[in-house]
Amino acid sequence: MDWLDRFNAAIDYIENNLDNKIEYSSVARAACCSEFHFSRMFSSLTGISLSEYIRRRRLTKAAFDIQTSNEKIIDIALKYGYDSSDAFTRAFKKLHGVTPNAVRENSVQLKAFPRIPFKLQ
Repeated sequence: MDWLDRFNAAIDYIENNLDNKIEYSSVARAACCSEFHFSRMFSSLTGISLSEYIRRRRLTKAAFDIQTSNEKIIDIALKYGYDSSDAFTRAFKKLHGVTPNAVRENSVQLKAFPRIPFKLQ
């Protein structure tokens, strides 16, 4: 298995666990390397930290859930790892520029942070 396959396996692990607690050691294990090495390589290749990538992906998925479901916003916040609606609203507004309630009330354009694929070009 080459490093592209290993990093894509790590991204698969992250994507499959966005609504669960993600242990960085498990992500690194999916990539067959140490947590330290994976974290440094991920940041070097993507330009953002692993924690920031996970945060952005969770908030993107949360925005989709808010737009497409009638689920309570606090339930969506809890699903993606936020302990309070205030913390979720602050993080959501920082990334998307609007509050979760504004998304539900109005049809607004949101910033989406897509999954990162690792490939050679």
